[in-house]
Amino acid sequence: QVQLVESGGGLVQAGGSLRLSCAASRSISSFVAMNWYRQAPGKQRDLVATITSGSRTNYADSVKGRFIISRDNAKNTVYLQMNSLKPEDTAVYYCHARLVGLREYNYWGQGTQVTVSS
Repeated sequence: QVQLVESGGGLVQAGGSLRLSCAASRSISSFVAMNWYRQAPGKQRDLVATITSGSRTNYADSVKGRFIISRDNAKNTVYLQMNSLKPEDTAVYYCHARLVGLREYNYWGQGTQVTVSS
């Protein structure tokens, strides 16, 4: 079993920045991809950013140019640097890890709240 623990959420004014962290209980180098999702009240959970085991990244159009996903394999941690935050970025942010072996495994963190005030 893999534990993912997010941290770094909070309340910030529009235009501000936050850095989210996702610490894994095991080496992240074996994961095919690690992702950040977000879910606003009453809405579905959406993919925000992805980083693969080869460190390729991909972003939702709504956050391109503002968010940066990165990984530190030595610390078993994935980060999401969020800049130029907007009120519409307000959501619970979830870390997700995908492991592929004999079958596919998907792991989720408990989420961290990000609130952007206007």
